[in-house]
Amino acid sequence: MSDLIPTKPYMLRALHEWCVDNNLTPHLIVAVNGQTRVPMAYVKNGEIVLNINYGATKDLHIDNDSVVFSARFGGVSQNIYVPMSAVRGIFARENGQGMFFEAESEHQDVDASEGDVEENAKPIENKEELIKSKKPVLKIVK
Repeated sequence: MSDLIPTKPYMLRALHEWCVDNNLTPHLIVAVNGQTRVPMAYVKNGEIVLNINYGATKDLHIDNDSVVFSARFGGVSQNIYVPMSAVRGIFARENGQGMFFEAESEHQDVDASEGDVEENAKPIENKEELIKSKKPVLKIVK
């Protein structure tokens, strides 16, 4: 079953939609690597947090391989490219609810050791816990 599509892009799209539907601001946590195109002046400790709300981006596209959009940084429009392997998490700025993903190499293949999201998930209570977390997390929203 190594031909299965990873669940990460589906979870990312779902949580982005949930944030937008609830008038929350989705933020993407990105580990900057050689394939990532982001404004380096805003990178701290090898990571950058990006506002991916429709009002902050232009032409936002989240597919199974990457997140692509343009946004203004310091008044200058920049094209952003984030490979799915660089995505570390997504959360709502207002309440910190979201999901953090396991670190993966730039060329990691999907294998049976990934497991289901539910097995590897845990609830997040606040934004600080989300950012410090190293394991994938999932908060059940009713």
